Amino acid sequence: MDSRTTPSSSVRTRTFSWTDPTIALAAMRTENGLSYLKQALAGVHPAPPIAHLMNLRLLEAERGRVVFGTTPEEYHYNPLGMVHGGLAATLLDSAMGCCVHTLLEAGDRYTTLELKVNYLKPLTLETGPVRGIATLVNISRTVALVEARLVDAADALYAHATSICLIKRAEAKAPQQS
Repeated sequence: MDSRTTPSSSVRTRTFSWTDPTIALAAMRTENGLSYLKQALAGVHPAPPIAHLMNLRLLEAERGRVVFGTTPEEYHYNPLGMVHGGLAATLLDSAMGCCVHTLLEAGDRYTTLELKVNYLKPLTLETGPVRGIATLVNISRTVALVEARLVDAADALYAHATSICLIKRAEAKAPQQS
């Protein structure tokens, strides 16, 4: 066997499926952010494709606070024998973005302008379930500052993040003239 060939016994497979994301987008045009996330928690709105891809779950949503969770799996590993930092960054970014979303009106949108993650401990299979807990620091009409902590079941801190999100408010419809 050549060194570039992987023995078939070491090959793993993962399959996942998702719902058309435009369905959720339509709901966001008519529901405020907190209502939308509460409906997602109740299973009314589907999780976005990225959640299925990376095995992220929305666990809690209240005004100015959101919790996401995941369990590190082998398919999250990098070549160094630990979970790729992108899993933590995606989990924290998702929690912080949705935290901003809890304060938005129907039709308002947001996007991450800046994401800073401080990695404090590596995630591995032995870590078990982790949560990204996001809380709002400040919000204005156009910008929000959010922070999040990535913790395990014993609340040990694995990463800390901050995010600045740009907010685009829905345009108020001008009254029609007769």
